[in-house]
Amino acid sequence: MTEDDLRAAVAQVMPGVTQDLIRLARIPGIAFEGFDHTQVDRSAEAVAELLRGAGLPDVKIVRKGGQPAVIARRPAPPGAPTVLLYAHHDVQPIGDERRWHTPPFEPTIIDGRLFGRGCADDKAGVLAHVAALRAYGDQLPVGVVVFVEGEEEFGSESLEGLILEHRDELAADVIVIADSGNWDVGVPALTTSLRGIVNFFVDVQVLDHAVHSGGYGGAVPDALTVLCRLLATLHDAAGDVAVPGLVATEAAPLEYPLDRFRAEAGMLPDTELIGTGRLVDRLWTRPAIAVLGIDAPRTNEAPNALVPTARAKVSLRLAPGDDASKAFETVKAYLEAHRQWGATVEVSLEQLGPPCQIDAVGPAYDAARPLSGPRGTASSRSTWGSVARSRSSPPSRTCSRRPRSSSPVSRIRTRGRTARTRACTWASSRAPASPRHCCSPTSPRRCGPPPGEPVDAPSPHPRTRPVVGTGGGRQAGTRATVEGRICPGLGAVVVTCADGGSFCHTGAARRTREACLVRYAYRLSRRLDQGRRRCNLVLCL
Repeated sequence: MTEDDLRAAVAQVMPGVTQDLIRLARIPGIAFEGFDHTQVDRSAEAVAELLRGAGLPDVKIVRKGGQPAVIARRPAPPGAPTVLLYAHHDVQPIGDERRWHTPPFEPTIIDGRLFGRGCADDKAGVLAHVAALRAYGDQLPVGVVVFVEGEEEFGSESLEGLILEHRDELAADVIVIADSGNWDVGVPALTTSLRGIVNFFVDVQVLDHAVHSGGYGGAVPDALTVLCRLLATLHDAAGDVAVPGLVATEAAPLEYPLDRFRAEAGMLPDTELIGTGRLVDRLWTRPAIAVLGIDAPRTNEAPNALVPTARAKVSLRLAPGDDASKAFETVKAYLEAHRQWGATVEVSLEQLGPPCQIDAVGPAYDAARPLSGPRGTASSRSTWGSVARSRSSPPSRTCSRRPRSSSPVSRIRTRGRTARTRACTWASSRAPASPRHCCSPTSPRRCGPPPGEPVDAPSPHPRTRPVVGTGGGRQAGTRATVEGRICPGLGAVVVTCADGGSFCHTGAARRTREACLVRYAYRLSRRLDQGRRRCNLVLCL
């Protein structure tokens, strides 16, 4: 099938794909506790039916103590590789339905875009795979395994068990994860780094009980004022993060149009951007801090009393190259040092996920680049050019993509998922042939050299460096030799290898979207490679 034939086939199947996406998005498959999980079952059955209709002969619904996933397979032609296509069919809760402009589970087309819960994240990913299968029909040039998870939004608790149980069925040479975004409509992007995350709580106490504001106000501080003043110290007057000691670098030489960014973010006309420097630096390679929520009396229930305690949930996004654990200790020490008026301040960790930075080289990347974008347009070439480099050059410090927004509108939009790529790769060499891997998915340690500490090699780059060395895994008492690039705080190791691989991961951020993508790649490759040494590259789309 030629490229022109494939484009024509995609155009032909798209109307039906759109209608199938609408039907699938009507199913409120929410895996969170307290919701009707029979709807998740319905969603899995609908996905299985779509995959059967796309020509995959072996389709089944599986589960391992959690919500149902779907596995579908079609064998590879002789001598051809196998590609695993990943997506998830569960969705986030809808929150306050009164804040929706359209019914969340009645997909609505407005100005050529489809609005509804799950229309983008990630039922569009499911239909992207279905569209590709329909377009190729009986002319698939590779073997295909489709794995559609049913509880990604809830933390993927049963993912590892599913992979262990169905490892042979999921064996593949390339893994494609459809759960990301494009640089622009019609312009896909290869993600070469992802910011990490540290979520934590700040608790402030000034009194052992509430007291009347008329009798004590003016001499006794209230906890809310103290908390607000403390949180305000996290940024300087320009809006840059004021906490010293966090990593900040420069992104690729790309310009993000401000008007487009403001429109995508839904900013009000008079709202100013915060921070200084290039927009892509602020979004991709510098830390960012946001207050996610505050526990305090509701305004319609607040008495005339000084609040004794207050709590805030704060999110810190980490630049690639930073270390999540060290960053938490840094910001914790900063807040404790800046406590206001002698108040008691306690900073506690909720979750953390390391940033990811990769060197996007290898045959799968080489195959993806020329096929991306509308026939190699200038915009597509410039986007790919920002990450294209030789193996000897240091990895790019950024990703050429639009960051995922948390706003309700942008999260539910369908974004032309033609060739979206989100990737994490790592070069490595011989790993022990033990049937047990030397790292558990939740271990605080990694096999191989500690992140950022090369054993035998000089450092050509302050944050990412080639290494060849050995290290051990406490769980199985094994040792592994690794070769490639060590990045401080790297969240995953996805292997590019000829005869085996060593995988390392902390897996701490279980519900962080970016970290989850990295974790999928890690776990899939780790389990598929055990005892097989087949997985050459994991490419997360």
